[in-house]
Amino acid sequence: MMDSQETLKVYTTKQEVIERIKELAHGEEMPQKEEMEQLKTVFYKLHFAQREAEMKAYLDAGGDPEKYQITPDEDEEVFKAEMGVVKERRAKFAQEQEEIKQENLKKKLDIIEKIKAMVTSPEMANKSYQEFKQLQTEWKELKLVPADKANELWRNYQLYVEQFYDLLKLNNEAREYDFKKNLEIKTRLCEAAEHLADEEDVISAFHQLQKLHQEFRETGPVAKELRDEIWARFKAASTVVNKRHQQHFEELRAKEENNLARKTELCEKVEEIAKTDAKGASEWEKLTKAIIDIQTEWKTIGFAPQKMNVKIFERFRAACDTFFSRKAEYFKEIRQKFAENAEKKKALVEQAKALQDSTDWKATTDKIIALQKEWKTIGIVPKKLGDDLWNEFKDACNKFFEARNAINADSRNAERENLNQKRSIIEQLNALAEDTGEEIKEKVQKLIEQYQSIGHVPFKEKDKLYKEYHDIVDRLYKNLNISASRRRLDNFKNNLKQMADKGANVLDNERARLMRKYETIRSEVQTYENNLGFLNASSKKGNSLIDEMNRKVEKLRNEMNLVREKIRAIDKENDS
Repeated sequence: MMDSQETLKVYTTKQEVIERIKELAHGEEMPQKEEMEQLKTVFYKLHFAQREAEMKAYLDAGGDPEKYQITPDEDEEVFKAEMGVVKERRAKFAQEQEEIKQENLKKKLDIIEKIKAMVTSPEMANKSYQEFKQLQTEWKELKLVPADKANELWRNYQLYVEQFYDLLKLNNEAREYDFKKNLEIKTRLCEAAEHLADEEDVISAFHQLQKLHQEFRETGPVAKELRDEIWARFKAASTVVNKRHQQHFEELRAKEENNLARKTELCEKVEEIAKTDAKGASEWEKLTKAIIDIQTEWKTIGFAPQKMNVKIFERFRAACDTFFSRKAEYFKEIRQKFAENAEKKKALVEQAKALQDSTDWKATTDKIIALQKEWKTIGIVPKKLGDDLWNEFKDACNKFFEARNAINADSRNAERENLNQKRSIIEQLNALAEDTGEEIKEKVQKLIEQYQSIGHVPFKEKDKLYKEYHDIVDRLYKNLNISASRRRLDNFKNNLKQMADKGANVLDNERARLMRKYETIRSEVQTYENNLGFLNASSKKGNSLIDEMNRKVEKLRNEMNLVREKIRAIDKENDS
């Protein structure tokens, strides 16, 4: 058994535990079982806590959980080696103690047999008094016996000792003296046992009581009439100490059971958190804080019952490991996603830089706007890298737009001037709508040509101006009976500028389309003309059909002329 000081000793580092186990392994002090169990429990609690902290630091630093390897612990090897030495010492000591106990048992049985022989008659008792006293001395000197034989051995010894004194007649004075001395000793032992009821250290009181019991048993009998009384007194005092000792361990067991319940609850909390499907880094950090708070609370809880203490800790550690492994896997995937996003953004930066010096304003504007839209679809990257990439991308875009805007500043001024000119022409056209003089048609056509030769106007004014212009032109065409084909040609010429702005190929493609249309119409006219030659002009039905075909031919010729004028307008636009 450990004394109270050893029971209360606290170890805060593995080195302190190792130093103590070395003392027990190589010193003179015989290691006790309770202390060995305490040292083992404390060492592995510190050992597992250190291993857990090392793994957490590895995972928090971004380590791969699948590649993590537990580093061999030299302290654990030293502890195991020294613990082995202690176990060998304890095994050897236990064997020696067992041999001593068996030898003492044999000797004490022999003493009992000798005393038993002395109590056959008063004469034998009187003759053997000195021998009896010597046997009592020998009995006291023999301490350890097998625990399962101790009570029976003591009862038999006490029985024959009392019988010896009861038969002793010859030396009555010596017997009475022994009775008196034994009473004094047992009274002192009773008082000492009674004082133990006030001992604060319950365990120490229990250990002291065992020594008092040993001494009480080894002390001879008192007068026959006092035997029951003195034993009852000593027994009553022992009962008080034993009950306090029993209550202490019941409270200790209850506390350990309560600790087990609290630790089980914490295990369940961690296991529940470990199953949580966290949605983002902030939620993972929130859960991590919860785990750390639980680990802190765990450290404030004392030991669980010995048979469950290691198991409940392993359960707790496994739940924590599961959580931190899942967290590490999540951030591993996040880092991979960050890397992918970074590569995508780097590619956009390079594309933007390749376009930043372009002077193809319209096409490049569309491309850069497309890059900006794509940028918004890419996920986040680490803040510093993200800021650097964004600044590079933004600078490249800004460089292009600043150059374009500088060019467009003159263009906007020109557009404003074009707006003023076109409004002036619209006013002139409105005035002609009220004019009844001669050559109005020529004046209108001239103004229309001037209007169509003027470039772009500000975008915001374009639709309003377009409506005003076409309203007055349609009104004039109607008043002047200008043909629909003429209107179509004028509208086509008016749209040539917009077509040209879409790119050089647009006008070329339109001209090619018109040429194909021209050839198609011309071929159709030739077909009608050939068919007219075969018709019988004398037939009434033939005359009707000829008239219809002539009207179609005339219509197709007008369409050919319109297409030809459109082709000329395109050629004129390309030459300008």
